[in-house]
Amino acid sequence: MMTISATDPDWSREKKISGRYEPAKELLAVIRSYQRFKSNRGFWGKIVTPFLVMQHRFWSAVSGADIPLNSNIGGGLMMPHPNGIVIHPEATIGPNCLLFQQVTIGTGGPKAGTPDIAGHVDIGAGAKILGGVTIGAHARIGANAVVLDDVPEHATAVGIPAKVFVQMKKNSHEKD
Repeated sequence: MMTISATDPDWSREKKISGRYEPAKELLAVIRSYQRFKSNRGFWGKIVTPFLVMQHRFWSAVSGADIPLNSNIGGGLMMPHPNGIVIHPEATIGPNCLLFQQVTIGTGGPKAGTPDIAGHVDIGAGAKILGGVTIGAHARIGANAVVLDDVPEHATAVGIPAKVFVQMKKNSHEKD
């Protein structure tokens, strides 16, 4: 079984396939282009960014996702069904994460701040990650979970409010 990196982005996950209708990938491409041109601040940056803002609004409406242009998202993000995804502009999402529909990543939990999500975290449909929580690498968040506390690496969080289950590592002599 291939292990997906929690540190090195797999940009092929965001690559658009010619002839396929993939609004999530279009939205991500516009966000990445905007951030590239905005950091340039040169002549082309000033000319191109207004058009990218319009494209962002278009693909946000088409995909039904609310992901700000200035968001901090690592490469390799996958959103198979982007409808209803909301990401706070100050939240951090590591590389190679997977977000399903109706996911909210934002403020409002008992801890002040915004979520910090490490690499290769899978977040199920309808999950809410709220407040200044940290989600460790390779963690899994179950569908409709409401995460208000930190989740360690390789753990699974499920329920309302989410309970964390840590997977015990198997000895090398045990079978999978």
